[in-house]
Amino acid sequence: MGNPTVTPLQEQWHDGGFIVSEANGHISRETVTLTGGAKVLAGTVLGQQTTGNTAAAAALGANTGNGTFGAITVAAPAQAGDYVVQFADATHFVVEDPQGIEVGHGTTGTAFNGGGLGFTITAGSTAFAAGDSFKVTVAAGSKKYAPLSLTAADGTGVPAAVLYGTKDVTAVDKLALVMARHAELNGSELIWPPGATANQITAFSAQLAKDKALLVR
Repeated sequence: MGNPTVTPLQEQWHDGGFIVSEANGHISRETVTLTGGAKVLAGTVLGQQTTGNTAAAAALGANTGNGTFGAITVAAPAQAGDYVVQFADATHFVVEDPQGIEVGHGTTGTAFNGGGLGFTITAGSTAFAAGDSFKVTVAAGSKKYAPLSLTAADGTGVPAAVLYGTKDVTAVDKLALVMARHAELNGSELIWPPGATANQITAFSAQLAKDKALLVR
């Protein structure tokens, strides 16, 4: 008799198999809405897809300058809440996010991009003065998670979480459990975007550590 045909067994990704350690209780985990139109495997690094965010600007108090605030674009990593734009002199301003953290400096007449916001302030007939300020209120849209992308401009280009268990969202979005913060993860068991280079993975890992305290070992 000849040797019987042996069918190799393919080891599957196990739910949570990439976790080295996590915080006590349920601090590290979060239930989110997963999208992507495919079967997403456990350990897939996800980005947060933010859609429908809107923003509006209004003067904070009585400004000296009468310049105008242009249309505002909102993208990741913008936060819902009130941003503050404060002038340091007639043409230069500083932008702080809703947590009071500085996200960038700008100049009148030049497009500003920082903290997920994009806008242009145009000087008017009366110049701005130090202390003039605006409040930019960002209203949150719907937020879903999808596999991290190297090219998307919808927020999924920024690593935000890691999928705990395999979930098939080919036909419809579903609730899914993710590792969202304060955990150690086995880097060899994480799934990164196809085509990601070693340098890109290193950068993504550093961003997860900085933004989410997810440490890739």
